[in-house]
Amino acid sequence: MRGKFITFEGGEGTGKSTQAAMLSLRLESYGLAVRLTREPGGSPGAEIIRHVLLTGAAKPLGADVEAMLFAAARDDHVQCTILPALRSGKWVVCDRFADSTRVYQGILGQVDQKLINVLERVSVGELSPDLTVLLDLPVQAGLERAKLRRGNAQADRFEGEGAEFHERLRDAYLAVAAREPDRCVVIDASASKEVVANAIWQAVESRLQPPAVRRLDEPATAKA
Repeated sequence: MRGKFITFEGGEGTGKSTQAAMLSLRLESYGLAVRLTREPGGSPGAEIIRHVLLTGAAKPLGADVEAMLFAAARDDHVQCTILPALRSGKWVVCDRFADSTRVYQGILGQVDQKLINVLERVSVGELSPDLTVLLDLPVQAGLERAKLRRGNAQADRFEGEGAEFHERLRDAYLAVAAREPDRCVVIDASASKEVVANAIWQAVESRLQPPAVRRLDEPATAKA
């Protein structure tokens, strides 16, 4: 049986990596096989491209080239990591996926939608998340969290953008969620990580109904 595919999206500092890891551990606690991964990256070829993208080396080449690089990384990630895991019955939890390219390069970078669609068709094909968790947080709070997280390290390619960029980013993500409510759930990320994790778990339970969880929650039947 094919596993489920859950993606996490949101702006900088919203807690995607933390919550993806917490959800993976919770699913595993019910006996489910889980593959936790991320984008850009998640496979050997994609991790190489990740370095190029997040250091800003590709920024001078423009948003079109960045979109192509993200698509190349995603194709390697899908073929080498995501699809094999799903086909083996694992639940895949991914920190960012195709929505990030739609928003960062498509909406904010103003890459032609036709190019975005072609790149997605080539790199993703028919694959679509069963559930996308959008972590929403006021921009300033997210940027402060991101700064605290990286310490003395330099901001990456996207963290280093100005506040206006991040406001537009937040609006774009909320628009995606509003267009696809069957796939997306918006979670307020301003609460403690435990409260946010519980809200995410409620969404996973209600929408995907993990089989191991259902078995644990089923009332015991009387013995004959």
